Amino acid sequence: MNDYYVPRGGLPPQTALTTDRARFTEAYAVIPARTLSDITASFLPGWANTRLWVLARPLSGFAETFSQYVVEVSSEGGSDRPEPDPSAEAVLFVVDGSLTLTVDGGSQVLGPGSYAYLPPGTSWSLLNEAEATATFHWIRKRYQHVDGVDVPPAFVTREQDVTPVDMPGTGGAWSTTRFVDTADLRHDMHVNIVNFRPGATIPFPETHVMEHGLYVLEGKAVYLLNEDWVEVEAGDFMWLRAFCPQACYAGGPGPFRYLLYKDVNRHVPL
Repeated sequence: MNDYYVPRGGLPPQTALTTDRARFTEAYAVIPARTLSDITASFLPGWANTRLWVLARPLSGFAETFSQYVVEVSSEGGSDRPEPDPSAEAVLFVVDGSLTLTVDGGSQVLGPGSYAYLPPGTSWSLLNEAEATATFHWIRKRYQHVDGVDVPPAFVTREQDVTPVDMPGTGGAWSTTRFVDTADLRHDMHVNIVNFRPGATIPFPETHVMEHGLYVLEGKAVYLLNEDWVEVEAGDFMWLRAFCPQACYAGGPGPFRYLLYKDVNRHVPL
């Protein structure tokens, strides 16, 4: 059974140290888990009994392709009209509780590990019909249409039903749980789960055009961000602009796993 970190809000006590790992640089940002407190929560029109933390939003000169929220929905909360932008596609990833997703009239219950892809223009709603609070990640991106390429359909799956793919030459120490076929050019973003066993590494500074959002679901590691090695743990969020070098060392004692966003499969706008 996989573990998923779930923020609970609250507020650090007056005796807590102010010094923290929070960083915002020209190449990357780190939002530590304790930053997701009551006073940093937001609310949205059309959502009942719901609060959220905005982890990423497009910023000129920084990361520009996506937004990412952690959304907490109390009992009888949710929305019948969750997405105001008809050009936006979405991925929902549930980490706690139970939510009823209705897509084009068909409903199903999502639990921890459930993953839903929702293409632009989809009619959908999300409601918490249980007694316990539910929490999910909501990643949004403006879909980039291409002539002759169909828009991908909506689908729902679970992490528990997807076999991770080992990275070459790692013997399974580093693997990726891929919810979309990398050869499917209908998709212009991938939201995957990256898994490391204790001691596993990204053994070189990856430097590439894709922007990233990385939310640590489980464990801890030291992560190279541009020129800085930063210690991260479950509940932390890393936001990387294009070409920010990155690498990783998972020190243990347990697995290190994160939910990863990246933009893919499209020409660079000029």
